Amino acid sequence: MLARKGLLPDGFLLTRLAEDQNQPNRSRCRSQRARFITKTGSCNVAHKNIREQGRFLQDVFTTMVDLKWQHSFLIFTSAFLCSWMLFAMIWWLLAFAHGDLEPRDPNGEPGPVPCVTAIHSFTSAFLFSIEVQVTIGFGGRMVTEECPLAITVLIIQNILGLIINAVMLGCVFMKTAQANRRAETLIFSRNAVIAPRNGRPTFMFRVGDLRKSMIISATVQLQVIRRTVTAEGEVIPVCQLDIQVENPLRSNGIFLVSPLIVSHTMERGSPLYELSAQSLASDDLEIIVILEGVVETTGISMQARTSYTPEEILWGRRFVSIITEEDGRYCVDYSKFGNTVPVRMSSLSAKELDQTRGVQEGSSDATLQGWGLVRAGRGGFRRGGRACDSSAPQPWYAQSEKPEKEATEQKGQKKTVQLEVIGRRVEDDGLGDVSD
Repeated sequence: MLARKGLLPDGFLLTRLAEDQNQPNRSRCRSQRARFITKTGSCNVAHKNIREQGRFLQDVFTTMVDLKWQHSFLIFTSAFLCSWMLFAMIWWLLAFAHGDLEPRDPNGEPGPVPCVTAIHSFTSAFLFSIEVQVTIGFGGRMVTEECPLAITVLIIQNILGLIINAVMLGCVFMKTAQANRRAETLIFSRNAVIAPRNGRPTFMFRVGDLRKSMIISATVQLQVIRRTVTAEGEVIPVCQLDIQVENPLRSNGIFLVSPLIVSHTMERGSPLYELSAQSLASDDLEIIVILEGVVETTGISMQARTSYTPEEILWGRRFVSIITEEDGRYCVDYSKFGNTVPVRMSSLSAKELDQTRGVQEGSSDATLQGWGLVRAGRGGFRRGGRACDSSAPQPWYAQSEKPEKEATEQKGQKKTVQLEVIGRRVEDDGLGDVSD
């Protein structure tokens, strides 16, 4: 659809078709899972057995905005026709009661002044009702000062016509300015990937904006939808868990001036911490992506949604680069928007990788890294060096082990004093003797 509108080149669709053919056909070998959010962003939820239907009539305007276009046009057309027919009947009754419908001799004496001129039948009354409500005013029919009741009916019909027009224009404006309209030009990658980044398994997907007008205060929120069972045995069919988006500012805000790769590190505390290549094929989960922001040109809040099922998450692949610098500016090649390449990656989960590296789950102390004050020698201080640990490098959350080095030199029998980082508890009983 975007290619037909000229928003995307035709090569983008050809690339996507080729990409779909190269992907493993995992969804065809199993029954289709029900997803919470469709790829287009609509909620795949059916509300049944709603007994209090009258609640929708308490908010008529929102109900009319939520209706489909064909239903809205049907309601507006019916409202106009019913109002025209109702007041046509009223004008015909006024003319009948005043005697304006009686046949008169055109060559005879003129009769009494009618309430509305040129009304001789119900058809002429219907035409006059349309002229009054839509303020056409052809000039052939008009209300006279003979009947005060006719003047009152004229005022009531004008007020009712203005109300119908205002409601119709408001509904049309709100339907055309809904948040999902701006989301039509926000695209997400068809597949998400899991690839190593900085030595950690990372869940990633790509998002881009086709328009030049930006999304102000754009934020991305990730949630995992899965079936869980509590310790008491309660089954929660749809359990929503938030996923932290990687951002140096420690917030979910993004600057969507060009396509971005949104990532989430699968570390301890993440809902995807125990996800492996084998469990991904059989796990019943769905990752929902919600992008919110304010449209720069209109100032209206918008929201774009999509989701990724296990069949749409590729293990051991990463996205190719689509941004190049040409003639002093950055260029984006949308034909490679969803292209991925394979990378070398273990099929183990992040938890299993941590266990193989010797990371203990119950650890609470972190290895002190970085530069700081270090005590050296007899009460002296010097700046520099990292935590004294000769073991192999461990992740930042690994439990630090207290260095235990008490070596004596073979020549001279001199004792070496252990360096101690200020602030850490000293448990070496022999340190006091050495200081003396």
